[in-house]
Amino acid sequence: MSMLKKIPKHRKLLDEVRDVMRLHHYSIHTERTYCDWIKRYIRYHDMTSRQDLIDGEARIESFLTHLAVDKDVAPSTQNQAMNALVFLYKHVLKQSLDQEINAVRATRKITIPVVMTREEVARIIALMEGVPQLVVKLLYGSGLRIMEAARLRVQDIDYNFKQITVRSGKGGKDRITTFPISVIPLLQNHLAKVRVIHKRDLDQGYGEVYMPNALARKYTNAAKEWNWQYVFPARNISVDPRGGKVRPHHVDPSVVNKAIKAAVHKAGLTKRISAHTFRHRFATHLLQRGTDIRTIQALLGHKDVATTMIYTHVLQQGGQGVLSPLDDLDI
Repeated sequence: MSMLKKIPKHRKLLDEVRDVMRLHHYSIHTERTYCDWIKRYIRYHDMTSRQDLIDGEARIESFLTHLAVDKDVAPSTQNQAMNALVFLYKHVLKQSLDQEINAVRATRKITIPVVMTREEVARIIALMEGVPQLVVKLLYGSGLRIMEAARLRVQDIDYNFKQITVRSGKGGKDRITTFPISVIPLLQNHLAKVRVIHKRDLDQGYGEVYMPNALARKYTNAAKEWNWQYVFPARNISVDPRGGKVRPHHVDPSVVNKAIKAAVHKAGLTKRISAHTFRHRFATHLLQRGTDIRTIQALLGHKDVATTMIYTHVLQQGGQGVLSPLDDLDI
């Protein structure tokens, strides 16, 4: 096993993690998630120095087992923690993990997406307004994830071909999905207001959005161009943690989630409905209309069709389509 990478004492471990992640062009969301897992790992083992990080395999195994047994986390959560710690040791500390990590695996729970009728979808959307309503229309109308909608750029929407290009979706892959025609006038009206704000920001010396990877160096003026602006910008400009530059950012997903929660409450629904529920309904309602499962898989950006197949179970109403025997009784 190799020795830990020597890092100047004045450099904090998480600062080093952030530097390496930015060098590899990880998203700010992944950066924050990995740093949070590393902090939890360090607190769990009561580490006080870099030397405590030695013997990584055994320590990682213990922590992952703790997550599965004591915290009862989902397999995806446990895998996320594992990825963060492997990144720490291999890419930051430059310490190889040669021994096998045999942690207790989290139990996979098979969950069926929350079922909503078209009427319920319409009722909730009608109780929303402004940007949150427009975002939810795209979640349901295009099958977007909440972060995919938040990160949309003006140039990602093609009105002529009625399609949206999702850049660097889950797994870092691009895909094309459908664009609802009914949203066009609302979106164009919204973007007209956004363009006025963008011009104001430019006049005040701002208006330069974050550019992915090395595009900022390749296209020096692109960050200020209209096509690269966020479709749903945040209300106020803010300091970008990656470099400290003051710039416009996209809307925070929490703004949309809070609006959904309020609308669900007003509608009097007891179902657990979130932003992701509308993406689920996009899939099930397409299935009900006879859309091919492979087409839905491509629109959603699923790597494996088995992930998409979960929506076929939702369509089997009444528990596998079976009529309850109680309904046969003449009482």
